[in-house]
Order: sequence, then C-alpha cells, then structure tokens
Amino acid sequence: MAHTRHGGRKRSGRGRPRTGPGTGRGRTGRLTARRALRREVPSTVALLADERDFTAMRRYASFTFDDHARYLREMEGLLRALAARGVHTAIALFDPDGYEEFCAEARIDPDSPASRTRYTAETAAAGGTLTYDGQPIDRLVPRLIGAAEERATLEYASALLSRTGARDDLVRAASERAAAALRAVLGAAGPGTHHLVCSVPAGGTSLVAVVHAETRGEHPARAAEPGAQLFRTVLACGIATRSPGGIVLRTSAPGQRDRVRGWALHDGWLRPLSEAEVFTAYCTDAETGEPIPPEHGVEYRAGIPLTRPEDIRPAGD
Repeated sequence: MAHTRHGGRKRSGRGRPRTGPGTGRGRTGRLTARRALRREVPSTVALLADERDFTAMRRYASFTFDDHARYLREMEGLLRALAARGVHTAIALFDPDGYEEFCAEARIDPDSPASRTRYTAETAAAGGTLTYDGQPIDRLVPRLIGAAEERATLEYASALLSRTGARDDLVRAASERAAAALRAVLGAAGPGTHHLVCSVPAGGTSLVAVVHAETRGEHPARAAEPGAQLFRTVLACGIATRSPGGIVLRTSAPGQRDRVRGWALHDGWLRPLSEAEVFTAYCTDAETGEPIPPEHGVEYRAGIPLTRPEDIRPAGD
C-alpha cells in the first residue's frame, strides 16, 4: 500500500489523518480560531482631528507622518479595514497637551508608539468616544469634535454645579427641577421633530447644550441620550446659580413651517417668552449681540406656560 507524507509523519491512506499539534490541519484550525477571536476583540483609535494638534505631534521622531491630509486618509483606510474584519472600533480625540501631561505623570517617554497606545487606552476608558460605523472621515471628524466639546461642557457644568456652595440637597433639587423642566417643554412641544438649545451664562462664558427629540404617536417626545444628560446639567446650573439663561425650541413637522418658541429662567423655573422676545432671542448673535436676519419660512411663537412641579396636584386630590 502506498504511503504519503503529512506533517513529516507517515500515515496510512485508509487511516484517519492526524490533526494534533504539528500537523498542517491543526495549525490551520488554530489560525482560524485566532482570526475569529480577533473579530471579538474591540479596537480603539485616537485621532488628531485638526492641523494644529497634528503639527504638535510632529516634534516626536517616532511620529512619522508629515502631512495631515495624508494622515487622515490613512486613518480612514485603517478604520475601514477594521470594520471589514468585523472589529468593533471606538474613536477618541488625541489631545497632544493631555498626552504630554499624561506621560509626565506616568513617567514614560512621550516619543514612543507604546506611550501613545497607552494614552489612547486611558482616554477611551475615561469616556468620550464614538463608535465607528463606516462614515467618511470628513463626517467623522466634526462629530468627534462635537462629542469632545459636549464632554468638556458636561465636566465644566458639573464642576460649576458642585462649586455653587449649595448643600447637596439643594444641588439635587436643582437637578430634579431641571429634569422636570425638560419633560415639561417636551410635553408641551406637540407633534414633530424637536431641536432644543439651552444657554446659561457662567463664569464669563456661556454653557450651551443641544438635544434632539421626536414625537411618535400619542406619547410625548423623549430627549435622546447622552445629550439629555448635558442639557439637564446645564439647566440645573442655571437654576442653582439663578442665572438669566433660557431654552429655545424649534419644531419641524411635514407640510408645516418650522415653529420656534422660547423660555427664560426665572425664579427657578421657565417663564414663557412673548413672540417678540422669541424673535429677538433667535435673531441675535449670542457672541456679538448683532442682529441676525430672520429665516425664511420660520414662525416665531410665544412660549407655552409650564406648570411648576409644586403646583401639580397628585391624582385623586
């Protein structure tokens, strides 16, 4: 009977082929299993979104890119390759200043790919990432920057709220009141897709939060997370500090003109603005105070009165 070679060992043509260690089939099986496991290991990528941050990283010899546009193209290729293999990829912003501080605190060499990898992992663990879902890089970058700005605003607003000097119970009451105010606005918004902006002056700047909601069926609109958390926190800052902030609501519905309404913070609650006040608030540049031309096809309406939580009577009373 003829014999053939397989993995350096003889086997009978009638016998069962060996698949243990050292055999070709065994190695193939292990490689296949490892590839399958790689698809289940998430990946994290930190992106240098703007030219200034990219330039700052060029001072490190181990960072070999010299053109930001080419760098972004290569990053997009990497992200697409990971997605094609079924790898879940989270994307964070790479902050050169934060990276330098991280390396100094950890006492590691900043001019090292390993250090950049470690910083990326730490950044992702702290939050503020987006999941890559195949979007082009020119759409991904603005979303990533927006998410980072929202996270920074949330951190600043949370710190400001904790520094108001108020007792914990008063801070908690402001947070609960902010949540009730958001529910009240959405409950009064009616059908359509809603875009809400909350602005609160704080510490020489303006805290701004944006949230989207949509009414479906007969149920009131619900604000989308995580934007709603930021919205409630900024609004709570205004309530706790008695700031003259406010909310603007823009509603879109099929076959109708967009409607804009507004409320101002007053005495821990939302006072509805008149039609003229809404027009002025919406048609004034928040930074310069200069007038902005009104949009065509937009109706400016008075805010709807909202019942204070303490005025709501329990069912059955």
